[in-house]
Amino acid sequence: MQRKNNFLRNSVQKSKNGIAMIMAIAVIVIIATIMALSLSLTSQTTKRTTDLYLNEQAILYSKSAVELALLKIANSGCINSLNLTLGSASQIQYDVNITMSYVYTSATTDVAGTLNCDEYFTTYGYITTQEQNGSVLMDIATTLRDSTIATEPIRYFRRTIQKL
Repeated sequence: MQRKNNFLRNSVQKSKNGIAMIMAIAVIVIIATIMALSLSLTSQTTKRTTDLYLNEQAILYSKSAVELALLKIANSGCINSLNLTLGSASQIQYDVNITMSYVYTSATTDVAGTLNCDEYFTTYGYITTQEQNGSVLMDIATTLRDSTIATEPIRYFRRTIQKL
């Protein structure tokens, strides 16, 4: 009777099972690393998108604040500054601070002739050309009120010259 020796065959098969286990663990580690990197990239993209949205909203609010300031000047005459809070209580709110400097060839009055804008002239003073007569230099600073929304402070500064 012939005796079958499976000693060598079993040891080769056992080493194949061990290599398969090591390969499976390596694949799991590689896939977990790729998933962790993609999750990190997704969270960074979300933060950047939120910050970009808030910054664009601040830019649009500053443009709207310029128009609102021009409306206030048209209604009440010369004002040297304007502080606004834009956005309702249920929305994202921005604080807008506008500082104005007027440029005229001579002092102006309102429709009733009672309000003189001399007190609001700055170092720009009077000008002599008729093309620049009746202008206002506005410095607009728009700041996000709730700083916990964004990952970095959102503040937009704009300087503009508007004709009155």
